[in-house]
This record gives sequence, structure tokens and C-alpha cells, in this order.
Amino acid sequence: MSINLEKLSSILQNFVSSTNDVQGAALVTPDGLPLAATLPGGMDEERVSAMSAAMLSLGERIGSELARGMIDRIYVEGNTGYGILTSCGEDAVFLVLANQAAKQGLLMLEIKRAVAELKLLLV
Repeated sequence: MSINLEKLSSILQNFVSSTNDVQGAALVTPDGLPLAATLPGGMDEERVSAMSAAMLSLGERIGSELARGMIDRIYVEGNTGYGILTSCGEDAVFLVLANQAAKQGLLMLEIKRAVAELKLLLV
């Protein structure tokens, strides 16, 4: 499989710049390797990728143990904003960082649109 990393980066940059209240985004492999990222200054791409994969793995185990089925999204809410992990097929996880002012419904719609676009490049 040949992945166009330049196109992935372009999609992430466009997503971050055109979606209100989004501060950053990353596309990572399930084993924690970064494919593309547009993150706020000071965030380590490698570290963010590893933590995203760990959260996904733990979330999947929790979903299985609690009989909740396949995990679609993992949502972390802090007092300054959100971290949202969304499955992007079997080969990638899409992480979105949004500030506290983000309108969740609109954000979820934009995430679904971006995931559909990213999945086309990951086949």
C-alpha cells in the first residue's frame, strides 16, 4: 500500500484551518506511529501519536468488556477543550484537538467529513 503523506498532511492542514475552534489534528497508526499531523506548537508529534494509540487500545478493550461493540469514537473533555479520537479504517486513527468553545454537533459533522476524505487515501 502506498500512502500519499503529502496529501494526508494537506487534508489535515485544511481541516484545522477551516474548522472553527479546532486547534490541531493528527492521523496515526494503531501502533502509535504518526502518519501526518498539524498540532499546536510545543506538542510532540511522536508522543501524541503514541498516547492516541494507547487510548484507542484501552478504549477498545473497555468497549469489549462492557459489551458496547466496536468503538467509533473516544472523547476526552478537559476544562480547556476536547480530544476526540475517531477510527479511520483499520490502518489509522484520527485525533482532533478542539477548544472549549467548539460546537460539538458541528465538530462531529466536520470530523465525519474529514474521515471520509482520509479513508479514500488509506486504501
